[in-house]
Amino acid sequence: MSVHRRDLLRASLFMGSTLGLSTGVWASAATPEQSLNDRLAGDLSPVHDPCIVKQGDTYHLFCTGQAHDPTGLLPWRTSKDLVNWKLNGRVFDEIPKWAQDAVPGTRGMWAPDIAYFNGLYHLYYSCSRFGSNHSVIGLVTNKTLDRASKDFKWEDRGLVVKSELEDDFNAIDSNHLIDREGKHWLCLGSFWSGIKLFPLDPATGKPISNDSRKYSLARRPAPENAPAAIEAPFLIERNGYYYLFTSFDYCCRGASSSYYVVVGRSREVTGPYVGRDGKSQMDGYGTVVIRGNRRFRGPGHQAILRDGDRDYLVYHAYDAELDGRATLRISPIEWTADGWPVVQS
Repeated sequence: MSVHRRDLLRASLFMGSTLGLSTGVWASAATPEQSLNDRLAGDLSPVHDPCIVKQGDTYHLFCTGQAHDPTGLLPWRTSKDLVNWKLNGRVFDEIPKWAQDAVPGTRGMWAPDIAYFNGLYHLYYSCSRFGSNHSVIGLVTNKTLDRASKDFKWEDRGLVVKSELEDDFNAIDSNHLIDREGKHWLCLGSFWSGIKLFPLDPATGKPISNDSRKYSLARRPAPENAPAAIEAPFLIERNGYYYLFTSFDYCCRGASSSYYVVVGRSREVTGPYVGRDGKSQMDGYGTVVIRGNRRFRGPGHQAILRDGDRDYLVYHAYDAELDGRATLRISPIEWTADGWPVVQS
């Protein structure tokens, strides 16, 4: 991770909160030429590093949050239609003590990822220090996302994966996957030597005891005197391939952010992943999925929503017309005849 990324993130989130992007005005009826992004309305900012899941008729979206942000730690938004969004509180009121002890000085809970298995919603999150790979990924679970249910209760399950200063990876930006054989995996990584994959115990959603396997899936050779800017992995399986989406370059710089999303695919979950041109993601390649446009800059830290027979790219971008605020964006994914995703910004 770049030295100043999380400092810039905090400033971006604070700016979005204090300037009040959330208008509370719901979307009007869409005209045929309007995209989903054109129609998004409600509490759209600050949203950074979103993840999403659907329970019943409601979409639930979680994102990065800092301890002193008005929206709090792991802010939570809901929608009935993917268009109109409203705040639904936060997951944590304070950073768990185990995480504070593990990473002294941590101030936020970053880059959540949510999955449902074993009758529980599993929400993974990261804690770290700015510019450091002294990081941890934690896990909190809930039987339901319905606050009105008697079964509603977040339970922190503690540490999942950690990285130390001597490690070659950074334990943040996690993503959970159940492969076609029913095996569970956790993909993660930010800068350093790139994207890693760990096998998980399906009973716990944590690493398997006495299993030290760690697979490298993607990296970017670092330019001279610069970091290797790759992070935010997300894996899906489709038609016999595993697709690895990652974010390249730099977030958290407002309208100057250069983030963009690339993808590669592999027949095996452990790789090798290649872009459409056949070049390896371990050599820094990949096929571009989405770049910024004149207004919404630096799209990235993506999640994939699989809703019936439709796939959506859910991500943040920086609104150049509204002071570079980190803003929720959702784009339908179209798939080419040869199986590659196409997304309009």
